[in-house]
Amino acid sequence: MNVKSFLIVSSLLVCATVCYSQQREFSSLSDYEELPDPGPHDGEEAWNGMKAPVMLSWGSVDIRYEKSVVPEVVGNTRMSLTAWRGERVYAQAVLWTDRRLNGVRVEAGDLKQGASSIPASAVTTNFVRYVMTDGPNEDGSGCGYREDKSQWDSSLVADVLDISELCDVEARSVRPVWVTVRVPADARAGRYRGVVTVSGDNLKPMRLHLEVEVLDRTLPAPKEWALHLDMWQNPYAVARYYGVPLWSREHFDLMSPIMKMLADVGQRSVTASIMHKPWNGQTEDHFDSMIGRTLNIDGTWSYDYTVFDKWVTFMTEEIGIDGMISCYTMIPWALRFDYYDQATNRVQFIEAKPGEEAYTRYWGAFLKDFARHLREKGWFDKTVVAMDERPMKAMREAIKVIKDADPDFKISLAGDYHPEIVSDLYYLSIPYGRTFPADVKAERERNGQISCVYTCCTEAFPNIFTFSDPAEAAWTAIHAVAGGYDVYLRWSVCEWKDDPLSY
Repeated sequence: MNVKSFLIVSSLLVCATVCYSQQREFSSLSDYEELPDPGPHDGEEAWNGMKAPVMLSWGSVDIRYEKSVVPEVVGNTRMSLTAWRGERVYAQAVLWTDRRLNGVRVEAGDLKQGASSIPASAVTTNFVRYVMTDGPNEDGSGCGYREDKSQWDSSLVADVLDISELCDVEARSVRPVWVTVRVPADARAGRYRGVVTVSGDNLKPMRLHLEVEVLDRTLPAPKEWALHLDMWQNPYAVARYYGVPLWSREHFDLMSPIMKMLADVGQRSVTASIMHKPWNGQTEDHFDSMIGRTLNIDGTWSYDYTVFDKWVTFMTEEIGIDGMISCYTMIPWALRFDYYDQATNRVQFIEAKPGEEAYTRYWGAFLKDFARHLREKGWFDKTVVAMDERPMKAMREAIKVIKDADPDFKISLAGDYHPEIVSDLYYLSIPYGRTFPADVKAERERNGQISCVYTCCTEAFPNIFTFSDPAEAAWTAIHAVAGGYDVYLRWSVCEWKDDPLSY
Protein backbone atom coordinates (compact mmCIF):
# COMPACT_ATOMS: atom_id res chain seq x y z
CA MET A 1 0.00 0.00 0.00
CA ASN A 2 1.53 3.32 -1.05
CA VAL A 3 1.57 6.69 0.69
CA LYS A 4 -1.51 7.88 -1.19
CA SER A 5 -3.49 4.90 0.00
CA PHE A 6 -2.58 5.54 3.59
CA LEU A 7 -3.91 9.08 3.32
CA ILE A 8 -7.31 7.48 2.83
CA VAL A 9 -6.99 5.57 6.08
CA SER A 10 -5.58 8.50 8.01
CA SER A 11 -8.13 11.12 7.02
CA LEU A 12 -11.28 9.03 6.49
CA LEU A 13 -13.45 10.33 9.28
CA VAL A 14 -11.47 13.34 10.45
CA CYS A 15 -11.77 15.31 7.22
CA ALA A 16 -15.18 14.22 6.11
CA THR A 17 -17.93 12.00 7.43
CA VAL A 18 -17.75 12.85 11.11
CA CYS A 19 -17.60 16.59 11.61
CA TYR A 20 -15.31 17.43 14.52
CA SER A 21 -16.65 20.65 16.00
CA GLN A 22 -15.35 22.75 18.82
CA GLN A 23 -17.90 23.40 21.51
CA ARG A 24 -18.73 26.59 23.29
CA GLU A 25 -18.15 26.31 27.00
CA PHE A 26 -21.21 24.87 28.75
CA SER A 27 -21.95 25.38 32.41
CA SER A 28 -23.22 21.80 32.73
CA LEU A 29 -23.69 18.68 30.67
CA SER A 30 -27.41 19.37 30.25
CA ASP A 31 -26.63 22.63 28.42
CA TYR A 32 -25.62 20.61 25.35
CA GLU A 33 -28.91 19.10 24.24
CA GLU A 34 -29.46 17.17 21.04
CA LEU A 35 -32.66 17.69 19.07
CA PRO A 36 -35.47 15.15 19.56
CA ASP A 37 -35.11 12.06 17.40
CA PRO A 38 -37.87 12.05 14.73
CA GLY A 39 -36.79 8.66 13.42
CA PRO A 40 -37.96 5.17 14.31
CA HIS A 41 -37.73 4.16 17.97
CA ASP A 42 -37.42 0.59 19.16
CA GLY A 43 -40.17 -0.34 21.58
CA GLU A 44 -40.15 -2.04 24.96
CA GLU A 45 -39.67 -5.51 23.52
CA ALA A 46 -36.35 -4.60 21.89
CA TRP A 47 -34.98 -2.71 24.88
CA ASN A 48 -36.25 -5.25 27.42
CA GLY A 49 -34.64 -7.97 25.32
CA MET A 50 -31.13 -6.69 26.03
CA LYS A 51 -28.81 -9.15 27.79
CA ALA A 52 -28.07 -6.50 30.41
CA PRO A 53 -29.47 -3.05 31.22
CA VAL A 54 -26.28 -1.45 29.79
CA MET A 55 -24.32 -2.89 26.88
CA LEU A 56 -20.94 -2.00 25.39
CA SER A 57 -19.35 -3.38 22.25
CA TRP A 58 -16.96 -2.55 19.47
CA GLY A 59 -18.86 -1.60 16.32
CA SER A 60 -17.92 -0.61 12.79
CA VAL A 61 -16.42 2.69 11.60
CA ASP A 62 -18.64 2.37 8.51
CA ILE A 63 -21.94 2.70 10.37
CA ARG A 64 -23.77 5.72 11.78
CA TYR A 65 -25.58 4.00 14.65
CA GLU A 66 -29.14 5.22 15.16
CA LYS A 67 -29.81 6.88 18.48
CA SER A 68 -33.11 5.19 19.35
CA VAL A 69 -32.61 1.75 17.81
CA VAL A 70 -30.88 -1.14 19.58
CA PRO A 71 -27.72 -1.62 17.51
CA GLU A 72 -27.08 -4.84 15.63
CA VAL A 73 -23.66 -5.60 17.09
CA VAL A 74 -22.49 -8.93 18.45
CA GLY A 75 -21.13 -7.84 21.80
CA ASN A 76 -17.55 -7.85 20.57
CA THR A 77 -15.15 -6.77 23.33
CA ARG A 78 -11.93 -7.13 21.30
CA MET A 79 -10.75 -4.92 18.44
CA SER A 80 -7.64 -5.51 16.33
CA LEU A 81 -6.23 -2.74 14.14
CA THR A 82 -3.20 -2.62 11.85
CA ALA A 83 -1.07 0.46 11.30
CA TRP A 84 2.21 1.77 10.03
CA ARG A 85 4.43 3.86 12.26
CA GLY A 86 3.20 7.46 12.13
CA GLU A 87 -0.30 6.47 11.03
CA ARG A 88 -3.66 7.22 12.64
CA VAL A 89 -6.12 4.36 12.91
CA TYR A 90 -9.70 4.41 14.12
CA ALA A 91 -12.30 2.28 15.86
CA GLN A 92 -15.85 2.90 17.00
CA ALA A 93 -17.37 1.58 20.21
CA VAL A 94 -21.11 1.54 20.88
CA LEU A 95 -22.76 2.03 24.28
CA TRP A 96 -26.51 1.45 24.58
CA THR A 97 -28.64 1.49 27.68
CA ASP A 98 -32.15 0.80 28.93
CA ARG A 99 -31.70 3.28 31.79
CA ARG A 100 -30.30 6.79 32.10
CA LEU A 101 -26.56 7.08 32.70
CA ASN A 102 -25.02 10.16 34.30
CA GLY A 103 -21.51 11.51 33.87
CA VAL A 104 -20.26 8.81 31.53
CA ARG A 105 -16.54 8.98 30.83
CA VAL A 106 -14.17 7.02 28.59
CA GLU A 107 -10.54 6.37 29.47
CA ALA A 108 -7.89 4.65 27.38
CA GLY A 109 -4.74 3.25 28.94
CA ASP A 110 -1.30 2.67 27.46
CA LEU A 111 -1.07 0.11 24.68
CA LYS A 112 1.83 -2.15 25.67
CA GLN A 113 4.17 -4.59 24.03
CA GLY A 114 6.70 -5.82 26.55
CA ALA A 115 8.77 -2.84 27.64
CA SER A 116 7.48 -0.73 24.72
CA SER A 117 4.22 1.20 24.68
CA ILE A 118 1.98 3.53 22.75
CA PRO A 119 1.14 6.05 25.48
CA ALA A 120 -2.42 6.75 26.53
CA SER A 121 -1.90 10.33 25.35
CA ALA A 122 -1.78 8.96 21.78
CA VAL A 123 -5.23 7.39 22.16
CA THR A 124 -8.11 9.89 21.84
CA THR A 125 -11.73 9.10 22.65
CA ASN A 126 -14.73 11.24 21.67
CA PHE A 127 -18.43 10.78 22.29
CA VAL A 128 -20.26 10.92 18.97
CA ARG A 129 -23.13 13.40 19.10
CA TYR A 130 -26.26 13.42 16.97
CA VAL A 131 -27.33 16.19 14.58
CA MET A 132 -30.38 16.68 12.38
CA THR A 133 -30.04 16.02 8.67
CA ASP A 134 -32.32 15.48 5.70
CA GLY A 135 -31.63 13.79 2.36
CA PRO A 136 -30.98 14.44 -1.32
CA ASN A 137 -33.29 16.38 -3.61
CA GLU A 138 -35.57 14.69 -6.12
CA ASP A 139 -32.88 15.22 -8.76
CA GLY A 140 -30.40 13.32 -6.61
CA SER A 141 -28.37 16.37 -5.53
CA GLY A 142 -27.97 18.13 -2.22
CA CYS A 143 -28.01 21.64 -3.68
CA GLY A 144 -30.26 24.59 -3.05
CA TYR A 145 -32.15 26.29 -0.26
CA ARG A 146 -35.21 24.38 0.92
CA GLU A 147 -37.99 26.77 1.85
CA ASP A 148 -40.60 24.07 2.47
CA LYS A 149 -38.93 21.81 5.03
CA SER A 150 -41.94 19.46 5.00
CA GLN A 151 -40.84 18.12 1.62
CA TRP A 152 -37.86 16.36 3.21
CA ASP A 153 -37.89 13.83 5.99
CA SER A 154 -35.50 14.76 8.76
CA SER A 155 -33.44 12.25 10.67
CA LEU A 156 -30.96 12.34 13.53
CA VAL A 157 -27.49 11.07 12.58
CA ALA A 158 -24.26 10.45 14.46
CA ASP A 159 -21.85 13.14 13.29
CA VAL A 160 -20.14 15.44 15.82
CA LEU A 161 -17.07 14.30 17.74
CA ASP A 162 -17.60 15.90 21.15
CA ILE A 163 -14.57 17.31 22.95
CA SER A 164 -16.33 17.05 26.35
CA GLU A 165 -14.91 14.42 28.69
CA LEU A 166 -18.30 13.62 30.25
CA CYS A 167 -21.64 12.78 28.70
CA ASP A 168 -25.07 11.94 30.08
CA VAL A 169 -26.79 9.14 28.15
CA GLU A 170 -30.58 9.03 27.96
CA ALA A 171 -32.53 5.88 28.78
CA ARG A 172 -33.22 3.68 25.75
CA SER A 173 -30.64 5.37 23.60
CA VAL A 174 -27.31 4.71 21.88
CA ARG A 175 -24.07 6.61 22.35
CA PRO A 176 -21.19 5.81 19.98
CA VAL A 177 -17.60 6.49 21.02
CA TRP A 178 -14.93 7.30 18.45
CA VAL A 179 -11.41 6.07 19.23
CA THR A 180 -8.31 7.40 17.46
CA VAL A 181 -4.86 5.87 17.88
CA ARG A 182 -1.91 7.96 16.73
CA VAL A 183 0.95 5.54 16.34
CA PRO A 184 4.26 7.28 17.13
CA ALA A 185 6.66 7.52 14.21
CA ASP A 186 9.34 5.80 16.29
CA ALA A 187 7.19 2.94 17.60
CA ARG A 188 8.70 -0.54 17.50
CA ALA A 189 6.99 -3.02 15.21
CA GLY A 190 4.79 -5.55 17.00
CA ARG A 191 1.42 -6.05 18.70
CA TYR A 192 0.36 -3.51 21.32
CA ARG A 193 -2.48 -4.30 23.68
CA GLY A 194 -4.50 -2.16 26.06
CA VAL A 195 -7.94 -1.45 27.51
CA VAL A 196 -10.60 1.20 26.94
CA THR A 197 -12.77 1.70 30.02
CA VAL A 198 -16.27 3.23 30.11
CA SER A 199 -17.67 4.26 33.50
CA GLY A 200 -20.06 6.78 35.03
CA ASP A 201 -21.65 8.12 38.17
CA ASN A 202 -24.16 5.26 38.14
CA LEU A 203 -22.25 2.87 35.87
CA LYS A 204 -19.67 0.35 37.02
CA PRO A 205 -16.56 0.23 34.81
CA MET A 206 -17.00 -1.68 31.55
CA ARG A 207 -13.95 -2.65 29.48
CA LEU A 208 -13.08 -3.15 25.84
CA HIS A 209 -9.79 -4.65 24.67
CA LEU A 210 -7.83 -2.87 21.95
CA GLU A 211 -4.91 -4.30 19.97
CA VAL A 212 -2.83 -2.45 17.37
CA GLU A 213 -0.37 -4.35 15.22
CA VAL A 214 2.36 -1.90 14.15
CA LEU A 215 4.02 -2.99 10.92
CA ASP A 216 7.66 -2.41 10.08
CA ARG A 217 6.79 0.49 7.75
CA THR A 218 6.72 4.25 8.37
CA LEU A 219 4.14 6.68 7.02
CA PRO A 220 5.75 10.01 6.04
CA ALA A 221 4.58 13.29 7.53
CA PRO A 222 1.43 14.79 5.93
CA LYS A 223 3.47 17.38 4.02
CA GLU A 224 5.19 14.55 2.18
CA TRP A 225 2.04 12.75 1.05
CA ALA A 226 1.59 12.50 -2.71
CA LEU A 227 -2.17 13.21 -2.58
CA HIS A 228 -3.24 16.24 -0.60
CA LEU A 229 -6.47 17.94 0.41
CA ASP A 230 -7.90 21.29 -0.60
CA MET A 231 -10.74 21.85 1.88
CA TRP A 232 -11.77 25.50 1.61
CA GLN A 233 -11.81 27.43 4.87
CA ASN A 234 -14.29 30.04 6.09
CA PRO A 235 -12.73 32.05 8.95
CA TYR A 236 -15.81 34.30 9.12
CA ALA A 237 -17.97 31.45 10.42
CA VAL A 238 -15.63 30.85 13.37
CA ALA A 239 -15.71 34.50 14.46
CA ARG A 240 -19.50 34.64 14.26
CA TYR A 241 -20.07 31.37 16.12
CA TYR A 242 -17.82 32.30 19.04
CA GLY A 243 -18.80 35.97 19.08
CA VAL A 244 -15.28 37.36 18.81
CA PRO A 245 -14.00 40.26 16.65
CA LEU A 246 -12.81 39.29 13.19
CA TRP A 247 -9.04 38.93 12.95
CA SER A 248 -8.51 39.44 16.67
CA ARG A 249 -6.06 37.27 18.57
CA GLU A 250 -9.06 35.48 20.09
CA HIS A 251 -10.31 34.70 16.57
CA PHE A 252 -6.99 33.20 15.50
CA ASP A 253 -6.67 31.21 18.72
CA LEU A 254 -10.11 29.67 18.17
CA MET A 255 -9.26 28.80 14.57
CA SER A 256 -5.95 27.22 15.50
CA PRO A 257 -7.13 23.70 16.49
CA ILE A 258 -9.43 23.52 13.47
CA MET A 259 -6.73 24.49 11.00
CA LYS A 260 -4.10 22.32 12.68
CA MET A 261 -6.45 19.37 12.28
CA LEU A 262 -6.63 20.21 8.57
CA ALA A 263 -2.85 20.38 8.26
CA ASP A 264 -2.65 17.03 10.01
CA VAL A 265 -4.64 15.30 7.26
CA GLY A 266 -2.73 16.69 4.30
CA GLN A 267 -4.20 20.16 3.70
CA ARG A 268 -1.83 22.36 1.71
CA SER A 269 -3.98 25.22 0.41
CA VAL A 270 -5.02 28.48 2.05
CA THR A 271 -8.40 29.89 0.96
CA ALA A 272 -8.34 33.69 0.67
CA SER A 273 -11.24 35.89 -0.45
CA ILE A 274 -10.14 38.92 -2.47
CA MET A 275 -13.59 40.41 -3.04
CA HIS A 276 -16.92 40.85 -1.26
CA LYS A 277 -19.22 37.79 -1.47
CA PRO A 278 -17.37 35.72 -4.07
CA TRP A 279 -20.11 33.07 -3.77
CA ASN A 280 -22.97 35.54 -3.42
CA GLY A 281 -23.58 34.88 0.27
CA GLN A 282 -25.04 31.41 -0.23
CA THR A 283 -23.99 30.29 3.26
CA GLU A 284 -24.71 31.36 6.83
CA ASP A 285 -21.52 33.46 6.85
CA HIS A 286 -20.59 35.11 3.58
CA PHE A 287 -16.98 35.83 2.71
CA ASP A 288 -15.80 39.45 2.78
CA SER A 289 -12.81 40.79 0.94
CA MET A 290 -9.54 40.32 2.80
CA ILE A 291 -8.11 43.18 0.75
CA GLY A 292 -9.38 46.76 0.98
CA ARG A 293 -9.67 48.82 -2.22
CA THR A 294 -9.81 52.60 -2.27
CA LEU A 295 -10.43 54.81 -5.28
CA ASN A 296 -8.66 58.01 -4.34
CA ILE A 297 -9.92 61.48 -5.20
CA ASP A 298 -7.17 61.86 -7.82
CA GLY A 299 -8.40 58.72 -9.62
CA THR A 300 -5.59 56.43 -8.45
CA TRP A 301 -6.12 53.20 -6.53
CA SER A 302 -4.65 52.11 -3.20
CA TYR A 303 -4.94 48.73 -1.52
CA ASP A 304 -4.89 47.59 2.09
CA TYR A 305 -3.44 44.08 2.56
CA THR A 306 -3.52 44.05 6.37
CA VAL A 307 -6.16 41.32 6.79
CA PHE A 308 -4.86 39.25 3.89
CA ASP A 309 -1.35 39.31 5.36
CA LYS A 310 -2.58 38.37 8.85
CA TRP A 311 -4.60 35.42 7.53
CA VAL A 312 -1.89 34.06 5.23
CA THR A 313 0.82 34.50 7.88
CA PHE A 314 -1.33 32.67 10.43
CA MET A 315 -2.03 29.76 8.09
CA THR A 316 1.49 29.41 6.71
CA GLU A 317 3.63 30.15 9.77
CA GLU A 318 1.47 29.19 12.78
CA ILE A 319 -0.42 26.30 11.19
CA GLY A 320 2.07 25.14 8.56
CA ILE A 321 -0.31 25.06 5.56
CA ASP A 322 2.02 26.68 3.07
CA GLY A 323 1.62 24.90 -0.26
CA MET A 324 -0.67 27.30 -2.13
CA ILE A 325 -2.68 30.49 -1.56
CA SER A 326 -5.95 30.30 -3.51
CA CYS A 327 -7.42 33.78 -4.05
CA TYR A 328 -11.15 33.84 -4.93
CA THR A 329 -12.38 35.23 -7.24
CA MET A 330 -12.34 37.42 -10.34
CA ILE A 331 -15.60 35.94 -11.61
CA PRO A 332 -18.11 35.81 -8.74
CA TRP A 333 -21.68 34.60 -9.01
CA ALA A 334 -22.91 38.21 -8.95
CA LEU A 335 -20.67 40.42 -11.07
CA ARG A 336 -20.53 43.30 -8.56
CA PHE A 337 -17.15 44.51 -7.30
CA ASP A 338 -16.72 46.62 -4.18
CA TYR A 339 -14.41 49.54 -3.40
CA TYR A 340 -14.29 52.54 -1.09
CA ASP A 341 -14.73 55.80 -2.96
CA GLN A 342 -12.96 58.76 -1.34
CA ALA A 343 -14.97 61.27 -3.36
CA THR A 344 -18.33 60.10 -2.00
CA ASN A 345 -17.00 58.73 1.31
CA ARG A 346 -18.87 55.47 0.90
CA VAL A 347 -18.55 51.93 -0.39
CA GLN A 348 -19.47 51.67 -4.05
CA PHE A 349 -19.85 48.78 -6.47
CA ILE A 350 -18.85 48.35 -10.09
CA GLU A 351 -21.08 46.06 -12.12
CA ALA A 352 -19.13 44.67 -15.06
CA LYS A 353 -18.64 41.45 -16.99
CA PRO A 354 -15.32 39.90 -18.05
CA GLY A 355 -14.40 41.49 -21.35
CA GLU A 356 -15.90 44.88 -20.52
CA GLU A 357 -13.62 47.91 -20.09
CA ALA A 358 -14.75 48.63 -16.51
CA TYR A 359 -13.92 45.04 -15.53
CA THR A 360 -10.47 45.26 -17.10
CA ARG A 361 -9.66 48.57 -15.39
CA TYR A 362 -10.84 47.38 -11.97
CA TRP A 363 -8.98 44.08 -11.98
CA GLY A 364 -5.97 45.13 -14.04
CA ALA A 365 -4.95 47.86 -11.61
CA PHE A 366 -5.45 45.59 -8.62
CA LEU A 367 -3.56 42.60 -10.03
CA LYS A 368 -0.50 44.68 -10.88
CA ASP A 369 -0.31 45.98 -7.32
CA PHE A 370 -1.18 42.55 -5.90
CA ALA A 371 1.73 40.98 -7.80
CA ARG A 372 4.06 43.62 -6.38
CA HIS A 373 2.86 42.97 -2.84
CA LEU A 374 3.07 39.19 -3.17
CA ARG A 375 6.66 39.40 -4.41
CA GLU A 376 7.59 41.63 -1.48
CA LYS A 377 6.12 39.06 0.92
CA GLY A 378 7.75 36.12 -0.89
CA TRP A 379 4.35 34.60 -1.69
CA PHE A 380 4.02 35.19 -5.42
CA ASP A 381 5.15 31.75 -6.59
CA LYS A 382 2.65 29.96 -4.31
CA THR A 383 -0.33 32.21 -5.07
CA VAL A 384 -3.03 31.36 -7.61
CA VAL A 385 -5.80 33.61 -8.87
CA ALA A 386 -8.74 31.25 -8.48
CA MET A 387 -12.15 30.87 -10.12
CA ASP A 388 -14.96 28.47 -9.30
CA GLU A 389 -17.38 26.83 -11.76
CA ARG A 390 -17.29 29.66 -14.28
CA PRO A 391 -18.06 29.37 -18.02
CA MET A 392 -15.27 29.09 -20.53
CA LYS A 393 -15.92 32.43 -22.27
CA ALA A 394 -15.71 34.35 -19.00
CA MET A 395 -12.58 32.45 -18.02
CA ARG A 396 -10.84 33.35 -21.27
CA GLU A 397 -11.50 37.05 -20.69
CA ALA A 398 -10.29 36.86 -17.09
CA ILE A 399 -7.14 35.02 -18.17
CA LYS A 400 -6.34 37.88 -20.56
CA VAL A 401 -6.58 40.43 -17.75
CA ILE A 402 -4.42 38.31 -15.44
CA LYS A 403 -1.70 37.74 -18.02
CA ASP A 404 -1.66 41.41 -19.03
CA ALA A 405 -1.17 42.37 -15.37
CA ASP A 406 1.63 39.85 -14.83
CA PRO A 407 2.33 36.95 -17.20
CA ASP A 408 3.82 34.90 -14.36
CA PHE A 409 0.60 34.76 -12.32
CA LYS A 410 -0.66 31.23 -11.72
CA ILE A 411 -4.35 30.60 -12.42
CA SER A 412 -6.72 27.97 -11.07
CA LEU A 413 -10.23 26.76 -11.81
CA ALA A 414 -12.55 24.37 -10.02
CA GLY A 415 -15.07 23.59 -12.75
CA ASP A 416 -15.71 21.83 -16.01
CA TYR A 417 -12.92 20.69 -18.29
CA HIS A 418 -12.39 23.15 -21.16
CA PRO A 419 -9.71 22.08 -23.69
CA GLU A 420 -9.44 25.68 -24.94
CA ILE A 421 -7.95 26.93 -21.65
CA VAL A 422 -6.54 23.82 -19.99
CA SER A 423 -2.94 24.79 -20.74
CA ASP A 424 -3.44 28.21 -19.08
CA LEU A 425 -4.52 26.67 -15.78
CA TYR A 426 -1.79 25.83 -13.31
CA TYR A 427 -4.39 24.21 -11.04
CA LEU A 428 -7.47 22.57 -12.54
CA SER A 429 -9.99 20.62 -10.48
CA ILE A 430 -12.78 18.88 -12.39
CA PRO A 431 -16.01 17.43 -10.99
CA TYR A 432 -16.30 13.82 -9.86
CA GLY A 433 -17.42 11.66 -12.79
CA ARG A 434 -15.41 13.56 -15.40
CA THR A 435 -11.89 12.68 -16.46
CA PHE A 436 -8.89 14.33 -18.06
CA PRO A 437 -7.87 12.88 -21.44
CA ALA A 438 -4.85 10.69 -20.73
CA ASP A 439 -2.51 12.70 -22.96
CA VAL A 440 -3.62 16.00 -21.39
CA LYS A 441 -3.14 14.65 -17.88
CA ALA A 442 0.36 13.42 -18.78
CA GLU A 443 1.27 16.73 -20.39
CA ARG A 444 0.09 18.66 -17.34
CA GLU A 445 2.20 16.45 -15.09
CA ARG A 446 5.28 17.07 -17.26
CA ASN A 447 4.63 20.82 -17.05
CA GLY A 448 4.36 20.76 -13.26
CA GLN A 449 0.66 21.66 -13.38
CA ILE A 450 -1.76 20.34 -10.75
CA SER A 451 -4.73 18.17 -11.76
CA CYS A 452 -7.50 17.57 -9.23
CA VAL A 453 -10.97 16.17 -8.67
CA TYR A 454 -13.76 17.58 -6.50
CA THR A 455 -17.21 16.80 -5.22
CA CYS A 456 -19.79 19.43 -4.33
CA CYS A 457 -23.51 19.52 -3.64
CA THR A 458 -24.51 18.07 -7.03
CA GLU A 459 -23.37 14.52 -6.28
CA ALA A 460 -25.73 12.72 -3.93
CA PHE A 461 -23.37 9.73 -4.08
CA PRO A 462 -20.55 9.48 -3.27
CA ASN A 463 -20.22 12.48 -0.99
CA ILE A 464 -19.62 13.65 2.56
CA PHE A 465 -23.03 15.01 3.52
CA THR A 466 -24.25 14.31 7.03
CA PHE A 467 -26.69 11.86 5.42
CA SER A 468 -23.89 10.10 3.49
CA ASP A 469 -22.64 6.67 4.53
CA PRO A 470 -19.22 6.96 6.20
CA ALA A 471 -17.47 4.75 3.62
CA GLU A 472 -18.24 7.31 0.92
CA ALA A 473 -15.55 9.55 2.38
CA ALA A 474 -13.00 6.81 1.80
CA TRP A 475 -14.32 6.28 -1.71
CA THR A 476 -13.73 9.91 -2.75
CA ALA A 477 -10.07 9.59 -1.79
CA ILE A 478 -9.76 6.16 -3.43
CA HIS A 479 -11.22 7.65 -6.60
CA ALA A 480 -8.65 10.46 -6.54
CA VAL A 481 -5.80 7.99 -6.06
CA ALA A 482 -7.06 5.65 -8.79
CA GLY A 483 -7.39 8.55 -11.23
CA GLY A 484 -3.84 9.73 -10.60
CA TYR A 485 -5.00 13.11 -9.31
CA ASP A 486 -2.82 15.37 -7.19
CA VAL A 487 -5.59 16.79 -4.98
CA TYR A 488 -9.08 16.08 -3.70
CA LEU A 489 -11.02 19.33 -3.29
CA ARG A 490 -14.20 20.03 -1.32
CA TRP A 491 -16.10 23.06 -0.08
CA SER A 492 -15.90 23.75 2.91
CA VAL A 493 -14.36 22.72 6.19
CA CYS A 494 -16.03 25.13 8.64
CA GLU A 495 -19.03 26.39 6.72
CA TRP A 496 -21.22 26.23 9.81
CA LYS A 497 -24.93 26.76 10.22
CA ASP A 498 -26.10 29.04 13.03
CA ASP A 499 -26.09 26.03 15.39
CA PRO A 500 -23.70 23.43 13.93
CA LEU A 501 -23.94 21.18 17.00
CA SER A 502 -27.65 20.63 16.30
CA TYR A 503 -28.03 20.47 12.52
